[in-house]
Amino acid sequence: MAQASAKARSPRREPVLGERFSVFAECLLTGVWIAVACLGLVTYPAAFAAGARHLRRRTAHVAGGWREFLADFRAALRGGWFVGLAGWAAAAAVWVDVQAARAGLPGGPLVGAVGLLALITAAVAGLRAAATWTPRAAWRSLLRAAGRRTVLDPAGSFLLVGGVAVVACSGWFSPPLAVPVLGAVAAAAVAVEERYRHR
Repeated sequence: MAQASAKARSPRREPVLGERFSVFAECLLTGVWIAVACLGLVTYPAAFAAGARHLRRRTAHVAGGWREFLADFRAALRGGWFVGLAGWAAAAAVWVDVQAARAGLPGGPLVGAVGLLALITAAVAGLRAAATWTPRAAWRSLLRAAGRRTVLDPAGSFLLVGGVAVVACSGWFSPPLAVPVLGAVAAAAVAVEERYRHR
C-alpha cells in the first residue's frame, strides 16, 4: 500500500524538480543577458528591469526570450539611463567619503560609514524598483515606492544585500562566475517583491 502511494506520488515530483531546475537555468541565462546589457555603464538599471520582467514572465509561464528582453531593455532605458548616471554619481561621492575617512580627516569615519550605508540602501531600492518595472511605469515613482518598501521591509532588503554580497564574492573568487549570478540577484529581487506583495 505504501509502495503504491509512493509510486503514485513520484511522477508529480519530477515535473516540479524539472521546473525548478528550468527556472534556475533561466536565471543564469538572464544573468548573462543582464551582464551584456550593463556594458553601457549607465544601462544597469534598465538591464535589471528587463531581466526581472523576463523572469516574471518565465515564472508566470508566459512565452518570451531574448527578443522580449531586448524590447524591455530599450523601453526601460528611456528613463533608466539617468538613474544609472545618478547611481554612479552617488558611488563617486561615497568613494570620496571613504578616501576622506582613510586620510584621517575629522569626522571622516562617520561620514564614510553613513555614505556607505546610504549607497547600499540606494542599491537595494534600485533593485526593488527594477523588479517591479513595467513599460508604462516612470522610474521616479518606482524608486520612490521602492525606497518606502526598502525601509518597511527590512528582511527583504537584507536578503537583497546578501544577494549583492554573493555577486561580489563570486566576482572576487572568479570574475566569470559573477556574470550568471546577476540573474539570481534579479530573481531574488522579484521574489522579495512578491513576498512583500503577498504580505
